[in-house]
Amino acid sequence: MNLEPPRTVPALFLQRVGKTPSAEAFRHRVGDAWVSLTWRDTERRVRAIACGLRALGLQGEERCAIISSTRIEWILCDLGILCAGGATTTIYPSSTREECAFILSDSESAYAFVEDRAQLEKLARRRAELPALRHVIVLAPGLDPRLAGGDGWALTLEALEALGEAEHARHPGRFEELAEAVRPDALATLVYTSGTTGRPKGVELLHQGWVAQAESVERAGILDHPEPLQYFWLPLSHVFGKMIGTAQLQIGFPTAVDGRVEKLVENLAVVRPTFVCAVPRIFEKVYQRVLLQVREGGLAKRAVFRWALGAGRERARALREGRAPGPLLRLRWAVADRLVFERVRALFGGRLRFFVSGSAPLSREVSDLFEAAGLLILEGYGLTESSAATHVDLPHRHRPGSVGPALPGVEVKLAPDGEILMRGPWIMRGYHGLHEATAEALQDGWLHTGDVGVLDADGYLTITDRKKDLIKTSGGKYVAPQELEGRLKALSPLVSQVLVHGDRRNYVSALVTLDPAALQAWVDRQGLAGRDPAQLTGHPALRADLQRALDALNAGLPRFANVKRFTVLPAEFSEAAGEVTPSQKLRRKLIEQRYHEVLDAMYGEQLRAP
Repeated sequence: MNLEPPRTVPALFLQRVGKTPSAEAFRHRVGDAWVSLTWRDTERRVRAIACGLRALGLQGEERCAIISSTRIEWILCDLGILCAGGATTTIYPSSTREECAFILSDSESAYAFVEDRAQLEKLARRRAELPALRHVIVLAPGLDPRLAGGDGWALTLEALEALGEAEHARHPGRFEELAEAVRPDALATLVYTSGTTGRPKGVELLHQGWVAQAESVERAGILDHPEPLQYFWLPLSHVFGKMIGTAQLQIGFPTAVDGRVEKLVENLAVVRPTFVCAVPRIFEKVYQRVLLQVREGGLAKRAVFRWALGAGRERARALREGRAPGPLLRLRWAVADRLVFERVRALFGGRLRFFVSGSAPLSREVSDLFEAAGLLILEGYGLTESSAATHVDLPHRHRPGSVGPALPGVEVKLAPDGEILMRGPWIMRGYHGLHEATAEALQDGWLHTGDVGVLDADGYLTITDRKKDLIKTSGGKYVAPQELEGRLKALSPLVSQVLVHGDRRNYVSALVTLDPAALQAWVDRQGLAGRDPAQLTGHPALRADLQRALDALNAGLPRFANVKRFTVLPAEFSEAAGEVTPSQKLRRKLIEQRYHEVLDAMYGEQLRAP
């Protein structure tokens, strides 16, 4: 028995199976029912996938792409790829044929796991352009792979596992040999950046990095709980999902998996998790719904909500400062909880200890509402280039607005211009095939993140903006657009998305999209039923409502950062139109190019500064 600490993901996985073989590993939906897998069950399927891939000819560090939404098969196939000695390339299922073809070609992927018929056909149409792609495996059951030609190029996951079971029967120790042969410095994962600033770059992440990060997450004590249960729905194509999955192998908590966003509320009530990882967009939508319900409830309901929110905030502040709430505050909180907050917590199952939020900044207004309701949102920070997590706020030392201290093992410093620099054992090896870009990002061992932030005396990091996203007005003043965007969304339930603009202009402006549900409620209140909501974007009453929120925002800003003009767009920015990434980040340059006439109109005859 190997007693050495694991240094690869396969070793970490097999250690977990050995420690808790009968414990629940995963919970997933089969029809309307939740079905559990133990760690021993999980190992059985992972072994079949790994041996099946080797039977098909997979070699060490060959790339295997996964093009699928979040589902249990994604996790099993990823582990199977790694235990077979391959490396996983992640591709969002929403990617176009062109985007898929680029990543498959650039990564030289030899195998691809696809979710369903649509994804299979997407690759089949590009087959001639992908000579390195030897086999495609279809995850969805019941599909006839002959639709791709019937020559063995495509097969089902069931067929792959049957192939692997036969291989294991012939060579019973083969799986363990494959897992033990993986080197710590071997490529484990190739994750492509979201492409907000250009063509996606493949980030090379190694086995030893994932293991070091998982150990660090455990040492940080974030997930200490007698009976932890995670609900997971985020895209596994994103590095955030891969990070929490490796931490699960280290710590051993069970995870309920269902990537269908439309089932999120229903599933949370049934699963009743203790923690959930999410992105700010989810919290913003909940916040906007709460504000909308309060606004529609009349003066009495608004007064009760404001009173309850005050009590919740005062209690939260006392707890953050290490003070026990006094008798009067405890009584106020109990009443506020009964009237308002317990219904909010019930939406998430009633056992939730905290959320972990990543991918983008979260506005303080949104965080405050959740904390007042007794729901902590712990903001984390990291990049694809840093294997996701490098910082996370701590439940026992919570500081709203901060992304917390660095995880054990990560070094952080600020460049003279405020850029965050990091180094540590799970920083990327480099960009795949891009030596100049790698040299620019990694200088003297330090990852130049492109993010700007501040560090306090206790080492807590606060992100202020992206270095490349900072607006420099024609007057030479710098404005952080993401901060303004988050605050404006929190000030008006009507607002869905905001793009703050003003680089080389003499003042700041904004493009605004509207939340469909909030807009419909506004239309009903105004007696404008029957009107096309898209035609109401210029309505004086609507603009007046938005202007009040903008005035409240500007009141807390220096004059040079004031948003002086705004335009309401007829539809939300969408992933389908290429305007947002799968993790809901705005593709700023594309949006500004697409709406350049709208933006120019807000400046009249003015030209950009040279």
